[in-house]
Amino acid sequence: MTTHVLIVDEHTFPIHLQYMFAGTGSGEKKVGDIIDCTDNNIHWSREAGLVSMLADGARIRQGDYIVFYLQQTNRHEGLFFGIFQAAQDSVFIDDNSSAQYLKKELKKSLTFRLLIKPCEVYSKGVTEWEALDVIRGIHSPNQMLWSLIYRKLKGNRGNTMITEYEAERLFELIRLKNDRTPLTNEHFRYENKLIIPADSTSPYLGQTKTADILQRLKHKYSVHRAHEAHLQAYIVQNIGKGTNPSLDKALCITTTDWIGNEVSCGVGMQRIDILISHHMSDIQREVMPIELKCIPAETYNARQLIRYIDWLEQYYVPNHPSRIQPILICRKNKNSISQEVANSFSAFDEKMKGRCLPLRFIEYHFDPDTLVFERIR
Repeated sequence: MTTHVLIVDEHTFPIHLQYMFAGTGSGEKKVGDIIDCTDNNIHWSREAGLVSMLADGARIRQGDYIVFYLQQTNRHEGLFFGIFQAAQDSVFIDDNSSAQYLKKELKKSLTFRLLIKPCEVYSKGVTEWEALDVIRGIHSPNQMLWSLIYRKLKGNRGNTMITEYEAERLFELIRLKNDRTPLTNEHFRYENKLIIPADSTSPYLGQTKTADILQRLKHKYSVHRAHEAHLQAYIVQNIGKGTNPSLDKALCITTTDWIGNEVSCGVGMQRIDILISHHMSDIQREVMPIELKCIPAETYNARQLIRYIDWLEQYYVPNHPSRIQPILICRKNKNSISQEVANSFSAFDEKMKGRCLPLRFIEYHFDPDTLVFERIR
């Protein structure tokens, strides 16, 4: 299961605990976008940012772990609180309008929301210093919480997934901070930098509109507009669920252990579009770095995966032993791929031989309303 870290502040955190939900959004108080993925006449301002936030929420599966990061203020350091769980698959939409549920209480807009439930909740939070800067007990740089360090450096992300190893380390830090004694109550409130028991929680009564990006993706595809973010959101929402058999077949996957999108793999701007971990068998795992392109394959596409593999070998595989399966997903070419492109794939396989499996190349197209993925050998 994936662990997701969601950002809150001193004002919003008590409301999240009272109504047992998490959320992300643009943060604007004024009326903003109405997100209707089925109506292409509606214009979304800041569409790329909204779709990216939708993709972050779409990767969530029921039972995934949720940790809250309470932002730093003049009164306290940043704090990590947990552990909660997602009570549903993916996020729902509550449009940034005057009718948005709890907008007045939150004093901001949270468009993408998720119901949560307690899992192993502790009173005290772990400080950002303890989680990211203290290296006591760390024997190698790859054991640091790089997903959270990258998020801190780059900012502007309200929902960040962390790797399996990073989650285990963060959970252990939270347990140790609380003498391994979780709260036994099912209802909570936040007071004086602590989560404490409450008598009850309030029922969540807001709008829960389904977030389905397929129609919007088809529109972007048909008019030849950029749609990599839309494709990313669709894949992370549907992979391993059986909702698109061609997708699961092309990726050779039936279930997922961990899903990430826009996975930072360096202090620069390098990000893996999608990263998936799953079990090949009871004793063997596979990690899939996936590069997405909304145009047909070009010769440089495979080369982009080399840096991702370098990072996985150094920072991911030592903590979570797995074989690496690089994947390239591109828009279907009207003709067969050129010999030049095919040669670039062969050159990639030869260069990376022994470090990862051969490149798996997949094309996608609509037929007529169904999104079809096909592995090209």
